[in-house]
Amino acid sequence: MEITVGLFLFLFIAAFVCEFIDSSLGMGYGTILSPVLILMGFDPLVAVPAVLLSQAFGGFTASIFHHQFENASFSHGSRDLKIVLVISSCGIAVTIMAVCVAFNIPKLILKTYIGILVLSMGVILLTGKKFRFSWKKMIGVGIISAFNKGLSGGGFGPVVTGGQIISGQRHKGAIAATTLAEAPICTIGFVAYLVGGVIRGIDAPILSMSFADFLAAMFSHKLFQWELVLALLLGSVFVAPFGAFTTKIIKTEKLAFILGILITVLGIWTLCKTYM
Repeated sequence: MEITVGLFLFLFIAAFVCEFIDSSLGMGYGTILSPVLILMGFDPLVAVPAVLLSQAFGGFTASIFHHQFENASFSHGSRDLKIVLVISSCGIAVTIMAVCVAFNIPKLILKTYIGILVLSMGVILLTGKKFRFSWKKMIGVGIISAFNKGLSGGGFGPVVTGGQIISGQRHKGAIAATTLAEAPICTIGFVAYLVGGVIRGIDAPILSMSFADFLAAMFSHKLFQWELVLALLLGSVFVAPFGAFTTKIIKTEKLAFILGILITVLGIWTLCKTYM
């Protein structure tokens, strides 16, 4: 799909808005942006990697400001940093597995699964039900959310943010931890998509292929549309401080209600897009 100057600006604004929502509320970037790009006509195997890479940069940048604004502490030994490490380490291997599944699973099943899961999280948040915090719950949250991210480019934030809050984590800390945890998982998912696309597209044994040809195939226009990546990356990085500052000034009580509503709407929207 050719990207004109006008379309480039639209993509920049779309990434800016989606990352603002994501960095301030802990969800929404991939869940909103991935289906929008696909509806615009981008190939899912091009759109999802672009979303993953841009969110990796945007998430890492936003997490720096979350730390500076004291929404969370990512200093050595802090609970927030430990949560990030648990979620990320559990999620990396699962993300690679999910990318492999993404090349074969029917899209209807995938979207239905994510929609129901996200909707369930939203309903639990709105009821105000919480469970005792445990690291086992954090491991489960990391595995499920990373699986969603690798499959579709979205469905990570609602599960991680909602799962942390339900498990007893502070609202602002949960948002900040989700933002940082996404960065390494998105990076691994991006690389896995490109490598998987190359392997899927060639007939010769991968190990006999020259490394130069392998890199050329990875970053060919079929898998990596640099104009799309650049527009999304710029939009997601520039908005980072605004999203983190918004998290800082929102009152916790209002934040709980907003998150519950947003997660529920995202779940319903995903299901509606699947069957309508």
